[in-house]
Amino acid sequence: MKFLLITLLSVFSLKVLAQDAPVKWATQETFFEDLAGKELPAFKGLTINKKAFSNADLKNQVTVINFWFEKCPPRIAEMPELNRLVTKYGENGVRFIGITHDAPASAKRFQKRNGYQYEIVSLSKDEIRRLNINHGFPSNVLVGKDGKIIYATANISFTDPQFKAKSVLFEEKLNTTLSF
Repeated sequence: MKFLLITLLSVFSLKVLAQDAPVKWATQETFFEDLAGKELPAFKGLTINKKAFSNADLKNQVTVINFWFEKCPPRIAEMPELNRLVTKYGENGVRFIGITHDAPASAKRFQKRNGYQYEIVSLSKDEIRRLNINHGFPSNVLVGKDGKIIYATANISFTDPQFKAKSVLFEEKLNTTLSF
């Protein structure tokens, strides 16, 4: 009888402690979703011309930030798509920044060799980790004039079915941001 009572109490207590809401598993997508509405963290780095650059330089500007590094194959694959966005939106006041952990001189050679059209800022690997807004390379973050993150996603590709929907959504969010 005592065993039955303990078993019933245990089952009842588990039911009381059980979570009714569905579990939100941590994935790259949930990581990016959780960034929306957060402030762009402070950072300091160097441009490829070794000039100081920080998040303060992005004040009151719609900004697209692409996290990459030179030897990242997905980054190389998305570069034409990103350059197309620069061509399409750069004249509308959107600022495009590439953040890398590559040294400024190396990033400058990469830009020249590959035609990458973003401004490039070099940060240390630790500085990029402290930002905690990229979840692997490449990552793309849309920041509003108010300094808050609007949307983030991994690869940008309007042709690869794996990334097309998120890329289209990224561009839609960019268009919506510009219309305000």
